[in-house]
Amino acid sequence: MRRGWSGAVAAVLLFTAAAAGCTQSGSGRVGAAAPSVPAVPVQPSGQLFYVSGTGSAAQQTAELRREGRTQEAAELARIADQPGALWLGGPDARAQAEQLTLEASRVGRTALLVAYDIPHRDCGQYSAGGAADAAAYRSWIAEVAAGISDRAAWVVLEPDAVAHTLDGCLRGADADERYALLADAVEELGRRPRVRVYLDAGNAGWVKQPEQLAAALRRAGVGRAAGFAVNVANFYSTQESAAYGQRISAALGGAHFVIDTSRNGNGPLGGDEWCNPPGRALGEAPTTRTGRERVDAYLWIKNPGESDGQCRPGAPAPGRFWTDYALELVRNTGR
Repeated sequence: MRRGWSGAVAAVLLFTAAAAGCTQSGSGRVGAAAPSVPAVPVQPSGQLFYVSGTGSAAQQTAELRREGRTQEAAELARIADQPGALWLGGPDARAQAEQLTLEASRVGRTALLVAYDIPHRDCGQYSAGGAADAAAYRSWIAEVAAGISDRAAWVVLEPDAVAHTLDGCLRGADADERYALLADAVEELGRRPRVRVYLDAGNAGWVKQPEQLAAALRRAGVGRAAGFAVNVANFYSTQESAAYGQRISAALGGAHFVIDTSRNGNGPLGGDEWCNPPGRALGEAPTTRTGRERVDAYLWIKNPGESDGQCRPGAPAPGRFWTDYALELVRNTGR
């Protein structure tokens, strides 16, 4: 994805299983738009998300312990022990969605997922790829929905996809097709009684007129979703992101939203520095107790420590875990 704008990563390309956990207490660890404000059966208050031991941070924490690097392992556990989302893309998405939601359901938790396979994904940037065409995408979404089945899940739908229809990436018929695909995806996933869908809405530094983005979100089916998501894999502060989200919400008649707080503790570096910028920190821990009207949750949608791309010396490919950067995020937190 291009990131003067958004910062979601290509974790989907590597199918790393960074899953989710509980937000309040207990880890649950096991190895055309209708109304603007939808009625959704699963309510967010007090929601408990699932933490899996197979996420990239958890695996690296275990490796550090095996190497006797106990201090670093303890630091990295601050990431591994928090909920993070599993990014889905490609042919294994149904199996991954099924496995995670089954694990979560066994301990009474809700899985966090990101659906990330839209055609023309990321406009050919770091996270290029996605389904081959519209038919393939519709089939893919149906497979993801089948994998979730009747189990509880929150799904962030297609980071950057709507904003890219407004920045010149997609125009005309291509943009129209994308809106239709997203609206179909919202409907397909929403048929599952315990699924909440949040359609991605970019970040506070991208589309400068949130009202314009709200109109695009309507075309993409947000009226049938639980709401929208902001700041996915970016660094804007919670205050900035909440203000941005509230403007979109007002334009949508009061729609709810979630904020990615995974790496926003120190806010953005500035300028066009979206790719592994130095000096950043972890943000608020995942929770549904935000204290903010219309903000359903703070979530770690981007998994802290997974690279945005090979844009700094030593940085790995997008989606790969970068221990040094993860530890930097931890150590900068609270400073």
